[in-house]
Amino acid sequence: MYSNILVPIAFDHERDTNAALAVARQLRASGGHITALNVEEEVPQFVARYIPEDSRADSREAITEALRARIGHAEDVEVAVVTGHGGEAIVDYARDHGIDCIVIASHRPGVQDYFIGSTAARVVRHAPCAVHVVR
Repeated sequence: MYSNILVPIAFDHERDTNAALAVARQLRASGGHITALNVEEEVPQFVARYIPEDSRADSREAITEALRARIGHAEDVEVAVVTGHGGEAIVDYARDHGIDCIVIASHRPGVQDYFIGSTAARVVRHAPCAVHVVR
């Protein structure tokens, strides 16, 4: 059983969020925590300087609300939103927050994954903790 579980959630329809959360709940130790994490891709600097600061804050708030809705406003799951590159940001978050297990949903790999690698594959290779991949 794990005490601090991270469930990265992307806003696409290929991955089953509910299945990943169900696995996380099964793996959670009594008194353990689950955090649902969404990684907001970084806006290039040359674009970011033209976006008002309050607009970026509104965007983060909207993403946080969308994440809460995506997990069904579950009372037993905390939500977090970070900015960065998917795989790297997930691994960094796990390292910085003492995560002892990551439950990540993955799609069936396609040709493009063999050339650039999927987010799940990067997390599996670089995570500082156990990783459970849900297909």
